[in-house]
Amino acid sequence: MTSVILASGSEIRAKLLCGAGVPFEVEIARIDETAIIASLKAEQAKPHEIVDTLAEYKAQRVAARHIDSLVIGCDQILVCDKKIYEKAVSLEAVREKLLTLRGKPHQLMSAVVIFENGRPVWRHVGRAQLIMRDFSDDFLDDYIEQQGDGILSSVGCYKLEETGAQLFSHIQGDYFTILGIPLLEVLGFLRTRGVLVN
Repeated sequence: MTSVILASGSEIRAKLLCGAGVPFEVEIARIDETAIIASLKAEQAKPHEIVDTLAEYKAQRVAARHIDSLVIGCDQILVCDKKIYEKAVSLEAVREKLLTLRGKPHQLMSAVVIFENGRPVWRHVGRAQLIMRDFSDDFLDDYIEQQGDGILSSVGCYKLEETGAQLFSHIQGDYFTILGIPLLEVLGFLRTRGVLVN
């Protein structure tokens, strides 16, 4: 059976794949996301193109070393008021971002690109729309204190599967896409390659 490698250090992506019964290994792809995003923005790339490119770079980096494996590259971006947000680098930046998003809708895009024999053979960009409620400053301060540095790994500064759910009034879209991987679509592809029973 073809081996599968997840080119991501995301714990939740690994947990979701594992929970779905996918046999895989993890090898983190090291890329300069900030530089790639800046370059693509300069070229006026659309958000879905940016997240797709990031996922492809990650898969390509690992696939170059594992030509006989299926390599899954993933990435996620957040878009609000036509602005693309990257991960916060500090808890103060978390506070600023959540104040910006408070009471507004934003979109999460989660891209997956899968490499086979060293080249991309499948890609998908999932989208979800989320509306943050107009929470109080006290709630925000308590939330950040409780979550700590753990939320720096999330582009939206929340984990929907945990306390982050309290930030929202409405969500429209695929739950797995919000968590960072459009899982059902990925599982469908893996069945076509015999990794999972069809």
